[in-house]
Amino acid sequence: MNWPLHAKRVRSSRATLELNAASAAVSPAPAVDALGVCPLQRVGNTPLLRFESLARGMLHVQVLGKAEWLNPGGSVKDRAAFNIIETALRSGALRGKRLLDAISGNTGIAYAMVGAARGVEVTLCVPANVSAERKRILAAYGAEIIWTDPQEGTDGAIRLARQMHDAEPDRYFYADQYSNDANWLAHYHGTAAEIWSQTRGAITHFIAGVGTSGTFVGTTRRLKELNPKVRAISVQPDSAFHGLEGLKHMPTAMVPRIYDPSLANAMVEVSTEAAYEMVKRMVRTAGVLLGVSAGAALVAAEKVAQQAAASDHVAVIVAVLPDSGDHYLSENFWNE
Repeated sequence: MNWPLHAKRVRSSRATLELNAASAAVSPAPAVDALGVCPLQRVGNTPLLRFESLARGMLHVQVLGKAEWLNPGGSVKDRAAFNIIETALRSGALRGKRLLDAISGNTGIAYAMVGAARGVEVTLCVPANVSAERKRILAAYGAEIIWTDPQEGTDGAIRLARQMHDAEPDRYFYADQYSNDANWLAHYHGTAAEIWSQTRGAITHFIAGVGTSGTFVGTTRRLKELNPKVRAISVQPDSAFHGLEGLKHMPTAMVPRIYDPSLANAMVEVSTEAAYEMVKRMVRTAGVLLGVSAGAALVAAEKVAQQAAASDHVAVIVAVLPDSGDHYLSENFWNE
């Protein structure tokens, strides 16, 4: 049949549309660049917060806090745990084994979080007196938890972890955060570089609590390479019996192998009560909900600020704030 010219064009167009529709049904969609970020890519690059109330009336003094609770696992320990696990995976040390370590809370959460994301099974020895919030978070991530005597603190957890590894070395990779160089190297390459960039090289004082000592050792080493005049202040509890979770009273504790006391220009001892008071003060006057060890770090930072102001020195003080107060809401000090 001889179709009119316009009819031929319509039929041809319909055939083309049908062919294109069929092709679209069987062909994959065009490639799209990956959107968003992998959760583990959020480890590090935490902001600096300015605490103006701690330097009020002090000319040329700034107090800054590194907001480490903005890591995906909620604390500074994400940095070390991520680097420890990635280093072990690259070396093959974790092949066919469970990760085992002794922890006081935040490192365990970080291990469990990274382990879940990387397919690594995790067993943790934990003092039974860690906060209720930490216990729930560890359970949520699916880590195997072995509770240890709270009276023995992290030292008791360390002894048990060592015994378990010695008994079954083929089953466990003992991460040993207290002796593992991947701990402090995470801060040498990460935390220090961030602080240097964020302060434009103007940092004069660095403050961090010591538990495993990885944060203090790694960050201090690199900052002093960048500027030997940077003063490093370590923060410790004022007694062996304290409520500053994650911190060690070094004179009476098992000293971590990675700890280097020669790096500190000064050491500030902080009481549990002073840390509690700082936490409550900051949430009610600055609107920032801090963890207890972060409160201790700011107690030390305020002392350093006062000393700098009395000497009429320029000071850019940076304190590491390990976690937020949402891990401690069940603690009694809020009602005291």
